[in-house]
Amino acid sequence: MPDTAPPQESVGGDPSGRPVGHAGARVDVAERSAWSTGAGGAVIALLFVLVAVAGAILLFMEAEASGVDALGFLGALCVGAAVLLLSGLAVISPGQTRVVQLFGRYVGTVRRTGLVLTIPLTTRKNVSVRVRNFETNELKVNDADGNPINIAAIVVWQVADTATATFAVEDYADFVRVQSESALRHVAMSHPYDHADDGETSLRGATDVISAEIAAEVAARVVIAGIEVIEARISNLAYAPEIAQAMLQRQQAGAIIAARERIVEGAVSMVEGALGRLEVDGIVQLDDERRAAMVSNLLVVLCGESRATPVVNAGSLYA
Repeated sequence: MPDTAPPQESVGGDPSGRPVGHAGARVDVAERSAWSTGAGGAVIALLFVLVAVAGAILLFMEAEASGVDALGFLGALCVGAAVLLLSGLAVISPGQTRVVQLFGRYVGTVRRTGLVLTIPLTTRKNVSVRVRNFETNELKVNDADGNPINIAAIVVWQVADTATATFAVEDYADFVRVQSESALRHVAMSHPYDHADDGETSLRGATDVISAEIAAEVAARVVIAGIEVIEARISNLAYAPEIAQAMLQRQQAGAIIAARERIVEGAVSMVEGALGRLEVDGIVQLDDERRAAMVSNLLVVLCGESRATPVVNAGSLYA
């Protein structure tokens, strides 16, 4: 008989045969405000600490002098109250936050600056919300035409949700760096380096459009970590060294062809104008053979790279 044993479930509970994706973050936590007071409340708490310490010292001295143990116990209570209040004091600089946890449970985030008083007996992790930027490594990828190119970008970002950045990923700074390089590689492979077809965007010809696409791609990948992407710009873009010389010759050939087309177009327009002017002013009457000879001579003079040497014909054109 065939084996019909039921499939085993994962230890975590939900079998994960498919990727989670951006909308399925395992850590479901969002930033909220933690209880805190400003500098006024913190100063009052600090005064209470000083009073409690002074009172504890007096009580310990009195207990030692009188031998009453109750006074020593009251002094210990004063010391405990002082330590409790001190554990809630913190100094937060501008651009910094404190993620507050009480026995491992997320309580909230303090975004006040200066001297603040928050929940005592909590652990607080410093999370910067300042704007940061970094340059990705120079990546070697194939563009949409299969040509190897070197590309790098500068990504500007900041932490938008401190709780998600702290608990949803292991290291949000490293997460942003890795995902930025992945997004840059994906965008570079989706467009040709140059010579795009109609309706197609090239990496070199539409830098602003490509930069906006990179920023959107990175933002979609790092939103799971509570990160906001402000800007992304291409910092380096070039053909890989092994094909750079061949591509340079291709670009030079394209430029020469374009210049030749422009020269021929102008020469034809000048010849047409010259023939029309001769006929309108009645300077000379040209039959088809003379017209063809004149057109040939003018095109040689106008389109030639070397300077023309005129030849004077003293006889008849038909001789």
